Amino acid sequence: MRLQLVAVSLAIPMLLWGGDDGMYEKMFTGKTMRVDYYHTGTRGEETLSLDQVVVEGDWPGSRRNLVDTLNLGEYMMRVYDRETNALIYSRGFSSMFNEWQTTDEALAGVHRTFSETVRFPFPKRKIQLTISRRDKKMVFHEVFSAAIDANDPTQVNAEKRPQPYKVATVMKNGDPAEKVDIAILGDGYTKAEMEKFMKDAKHFNDVMFGTHPFSDRKKDFNVWAVEVESAESGIDVPDRNVWKNNALGTMYNTFGSARYILTTENKTLRDAAAAAPYDFLCILVNDTRYGGGGIFNLYATTYTREVVKGQEWQMDYVYVHEFGHSFAGLGDEYYNSSTAYNDFYSPGVEPWEPNVTALVDKKNLKWKEFQSPGVDLPTTWEKARYDSIEALRGKLDRLAPDYYEKREPLYRSGLSILAQSVAAGRVGAFEGAGYASKGLYRPSVDCRMFSLSLVGFDPVCSAAINRSIDFNCH
Repeated sequence: MRLQLVAVSLAIPMLLWGGDDGMYEKMFTGKTMRVDYYHTGTRGEETLSLDQVVVEGDWPGSRRNLVDTLNLGEYMMRVYDRETNALIYSRGFSSMFNEWQTTDEALAGVHRTFSETVRFPFPKRKIQLTISRRDKKMVFHEVFSAAIDANDPTQVNAEKRPQPYKVATVMKNGDPAEKVDIAILGDGYTKAEMEKFMKDAKHFNDVMFGTHPFSDRKKDFNVWAVEVESAESGIDVPDRNVWKNNALGTMYNTFGSARYILTTENKTLRDAAAAAPYDFLCILVNDTRYGGGGIFNLYATTYTREVVKGQEWQMDYVYVHEFGHSFAGLGDEYYNSSTAYNDFYSPGVEPWEPNVTALVDKKNLKWKEFQSPGVDLPTTWEKARYDSIEALRGKLDRLAPDYYEKREPLYRSGLSILAQSVAAGRVGAFEGAGYASKGLYRPSVDCRMFSLSLVGFDPVCSAAINRSIDFNCH
């Protein structure tokens, strides 16, 4: 099905959001509009084209905070009322496509297509949907625009789809419209393993809400588990030539990185997730190899168990780390691990991620309200010692059977350096962040977004998480 594409220049209209002015009731029906589209291109080139528009269940998101105020993400989706040109909804997000554009494959000129989705309250009348992307200077420019008539059945698919998967309540604290709703889906769990999936979902949910600041805001969340059944146990591991018939299509080796788990089967994921009210998605993969992933306002993935010397362990730190990406737009603060990205951040340009800075203006630190008194910028820490340990750890083969045995003393040494740092507990600008050893800085010497440990979020990351909670549940 093809919809009319309209290239228009819309002046920035009066913003009409808020709870008391009745904007939600005036402009939206109470249902959810899901727009699927294709994102095609290569490095420095992209084209977006509509696939389908469908009706989903009750809108689970905020009915008051309709227009984005967080200013996070590589892209910004905006919905305008065609009759008045008023902006009635917007959200920032990132995508697999923009990450893929930084890989060697894209650099070589290869073109690829990804399926993507935006969701928003179902409008009562004609709208203009636009998607804008940041340039290298972080300024948004429109890359896509489409006119959608919400009342035209030739444009909007209102087919009632049967839901094959059961939804279980993991944690409920109120009306979805007043809470942040997380849907946990399993991939690589067979019908016989549904009990294990529910046990995993409850375990990792307990881990999440035992971690500050989520522990303080537990009552602001609902959590649902969607019992997705796969034909086979486990997920695809391409570099081992392991292929499984897993329902959601998650796989290791995304973009050539052995540990990066994502899925390109976007519509399959969205159809399954529609069984539950959700604002954010987490996918638990029933596999034993280290891995995960998280993209802002897309989803987070986490492997659930690991077998070391015959003993099974659950890797609790990964789940919360990856959710930090997808929920609050937090950037990776580590810099020694290999990634598939090239020039992920532009030199000398302030990243949009709230916990990574290029320190362009030392007198106006990005998180200056949290800066410790008297701290130097950049902030002195034991970087040379830490890097020497990480260099040895980086030479180990992560996939070797004795990896963890050899890693353990190096891992402990690195954590000891961080814990005993002269700057421990202080907020400043610590060089080494965003996959770069030089030129990018993080707020604290250690944080859940930096080290593979159960250390908590630093004050800057905690504040970003709280802002996202406030915005999404009010």
